[in-house]
Amino acid sequence: MTVLLYDLVAEGDRRPSPFCFRTKLALAHKRLAFETTPVAMTDIQALEGGAFKTVPILKDGAHVVGDSWSIADYLDQAYPDRPPLFHSPEERGLCRFFDAWLYASVLLPIVRFYVKDIHDLLLEKDHAYFRASREARLGCTLEEAAAGREARLDGMRAGFDPARLTLTHQGQPFLSGQNPGYADFMLAGVLLWVEAIGTVPLLVDGDPLVTYLEHVRAPLTR
Repeated sequence: MTVLLYDLVAEGDRRPSPFCFRTKLALAHKRLAFETTPVAMTDIQALEGGAFKTVPILKDGAHVVGDSWSIADYLDQAYPDRPPLFHSPEERGLCRFFDAWLYASVLLPIVRFYVKDIHDLLLEKDHAYFRASREARLGCTLEEAAAGREARLDGMRAGFDPARLTLTHQGQPFLSGQNPGYADFMLAGVLLWVEAIGTVPLLVDGDPLVTYLEHVRAPLTR
């Protein structure tokens, strides 16, 4: 049976969600066949009886699971014979820490930098909701958030230095070692998301994260 994943969609069938990207990478790692169903941002609450406010949402037979963390836990529990996302409770705990760091130190600055790009890329029906909700969170207009962003570019790129240093010092292709783990899917999810929505490239030639991302995303292209 093919697993179904509800995935946020924008113009040109672009997929503007880092959390959906990490779940797609996790499914590919588990070697599970899956199909994505594109969903507009303002249509999410109509899915599955209105039980969820965000995507990803995974539907696996009679099981419906929302939130990327809950989905990761479900996949390891439901498919223990497939490659694990977490090899131990300790690894899962470290991934929780990594996720909190990634959100506070990397994701929030990226959102502020690209928020106007995201708005412009979304389906027209989502524009009003996105603008109102994000301006309330940011405390300013989308245009004000994007103003002078070029001056923040180097600092935003430097936010990924801990990942670069880890990869360089380990001398291994993934944060998790010789094989990718959930920490890699969280980081790559952010990079794939920016690649999908950004008008200013985040990664440049020669950045070790370029090669890293190609390694992590490879299962999605097979």
